[in-house]
Amino acid sequence: MEKQSVRRLLWPWHIVLLAAVFGAWWGLTATQVLPPFFFGEPLLVLRRAADWFVSGQIYPHLGVTLLETLLAFVIGTAAGLSVGLWLALSPFASRLLDPYLIAINSMPRVILAPIFAVWFGLGIGSKVLLGVTLVFFIVFFSVYHGVRDVSPVVLANARMLGAGRRELLRHVYLPSATAWVFSSLHTAVGMAFVGAVVGEYLGSARGVGYLILQAEGVFDINTVLAGVLVLTVCAVLLDRLVGVLERRLLRWRPSASEGRH
Repeated sequence: MEKQSVRRLLWPWHIVLLAAVFGAWWGLTATQVLPPFFFGEPLLVLRRAADWFVSGQIYPHLGVTLLETLLAFVIGTAAGLSVGLWLALSPFASRLLDPYLIAINSMPRVILAPIFAVWFGLGIGSKVLLGVTLVFFIVFFSVYHGVRDVSPVVLANARMLGAGRRELLRHVYLPSATAWVFSSLHTAVGMAFVGAVVGEYLGSARGVGYLILQAEGVFDINTVLAGVLVLTVCAVLLDRLVGVLERRLLRWRPSASEGRH
């Protein structure tokens, strides 16, 4: 309840801050302190974004980008959960694959986008795969460390009570990893978006990234910023959905106030 009341109190300040940023942007570009050719004009940016939705032009492109993001998020999360659990519970496999996982994770995955485009074409497959490579490691390391972070005392007590491998997985390992996983999903959903848009930007015929690329080719900074604005709003909404899902699935976790009592 305290968190909800704090959120309600902060909403007006969020709006004021956003209005101040747009006001400063408008003032600096209107007075030519910031050249509008390079920094755009906020009213034109908002009008361009509104025209996209009113005319319906944005919907096919936004649908493709959201589909790529959703697939990358779901597949990457499922793969990260599975592999993270497997390696956390298999010390030999973990030690065997550890250097390879570190090497792949250290690779700048954006450079894989043109390779995936060659392998899988310019359709959604190459964008989804790029997003999966970004999401996978975020979720994987969260699950891996969440399972490995289980207290040995808790494990010993559970085994003394007769818990087998399946019971330990269900009642000890998974609850321990769940909080770690949801903390990573907020980052993962953003990375899924990055994978989709970067893939579209480097080669595609549809998507918001494609619209941004076309506008950039004719130096239309207002359309570029309108695309960025649309993507930002969608990313925030997806992050909110993850937050709602997190609160529903983690109701079992005691709050800080309950812990103090």
